[in-house]
Amino acid sequence: MDVNAVALLPEILLTLALCGVLVIDLFLPREKRWVAMPLSVLGVGATAGAVLYIWGTEATTLGGMFVVDPFALLFKLVFCLAAIVVFFISQDYIREERIHGGEYYTMMLSSLLGMLVIASSRDLIAIFVALELITLPSIVLAGIQKGDVRSNEASLKFFLFGVLSSALMLFGMSLLYGITGQTALTEIAQALAANEAANEIALLSIFFVVVGFGFKISAFPFQWWVPDTYEGAPVPVAAFLSVLSKTAGFVALLQIMFIGLGGLAELWAPLFGLLGVVTMTFGNLVALQQTHVVRLLAYSSIAQAGYIMLPLGVASSTNADLNETVVFATVTYLLIYAFMEIGAFAVAVVGGRRDGSYLISDYAGMFTRSPAIAVAMTVFLMSLAGIIPLAGFWAKFMVFRAVIEGGGLWLGVALALNTVLALFYYAAVSKTMFMDRSDRTDKVSLTLKLRGAITAMAVAVVVLGVLPGLITNIASGSHFF
Repeated sequence: MDVNAVALLPEILLTLALCGVLVIDLFLPREKRWVAMPLSVLGVGATAGAVLYIWGTEATTLGGMFVVDPFALLFKLVFCLAAIVVFFISQDYIREERIHGGEYYTMMLSSLLGMLVIASSRDLIAIFVALELITLPSIVLAGIQKGDVRSNEASLKFFLFGVLSSALMLFGMSLLYGITGQTALTEIAQALAANEAANEIALLSIFFVVVGFGFKISAFPFQWWVPDTYEGAPVPVAAFLSVLSKTAGFVALLQIMFIGLGGLAELWAPLFGLLGVVTMTFGNLVALQQTHVVRLLAYSSIAQAGYIMLPLGVASSTNADLNETVVFATVTYLLIYAFMEIGAFAVAVVGGRRDGSYLISDYAGMFTRSPAIAVAMTVFLMSLAGIIPLAGFWAKFMVFRAVIEGGGLWLGVALALNTVLALFYYAAVSKTMFMDRSDRTDKVSLTLKLRGAITAMAVAVVVLGVLPGLITNIASGSHFF
């Protein structure tokens, strides 16, 4: 089996950083263990540098299981940059909550390693192993506040749903292997094209694979773990799950459906269209009733998963140009979603630092007390709602264009109606911050790291809204066909 060390350079560096943080934390005295955070940032920064170093490279290694191409490199970079922002919003939080930093950052880096691997995985075995490497450390992170009952409950629910989804996904993958005798995605596609009689069993395997991924991306009806897990887990962990883990699930799903099962798109596309509509409608309807900002963001992330799935509802077995449009729309949405969602969770961390309640009512009068925080949160929420001229508008526009070009008029109508529906609860939070009165007069204090993270995300959302070509040009070049 060939091994291309250059192609594996980001994963090698991140593995060294992970081991370094773990070992150093074992030997440092307690008062010096804060260095776990800067060491983690340094390690992820070096990994991002390695991604840029091999940018433009296209290579295959490990017997075809691992591929470096524009699609993989783009998402490796996104994962690294998003993880650094999560680290910035984590440090003060874990110190105040007395969470062990060594364990926390080691688990974060382990899950991040799985994300880097999954971006390059072109084999069912590699994809499954990478998914488990993402999920298992995330379960530990959800329950890392050992003395908090809610954190324990969050971890337990995450674990139970995760085990079930992994079992179903593995069963679906085993069916694919049984009818094709292959685990490589390209070889599976060739075997299915040569044996049309296996389509019925392939459809059954697709069903189980989609169910398994439904958990990873929090699609209806596999989303029941999301609100309780996000609420009970540390807020930075909720941001990590909502953005990085969800994106990794979509990255793997795109590769399986278009590389391995693209020839059967007529069979699975209607399923994704239906799931997308039901998921975004459910998420938006339940979000309307929320009084807890983290639970609101949790249901909002469920709705966002529905938006991201919509383009897959018009995928084609024969129209390669349409499939490129579908993947382009999905990738564009995932990239913009990362900025919006991490920014919103960063503000949530700030808003709940005083008493830890994270109620929407706690944001009353925020504009009077801390106008910058109120403006930043409004920017993120309005972008999530798809209001022009923010980046979220272009994310939804690309999805709308893809489904209309694919003949999915009903999907476009559902998207438009849900966009209006979502605006109600996003605007309600902004209304609370700007118009509701509060007896509180305390200013919201921001550390330099939190201020920098929020500012960077807000600037990105505004700039990408005004200059969408900055992100669409990148997304259009990230192909794996």
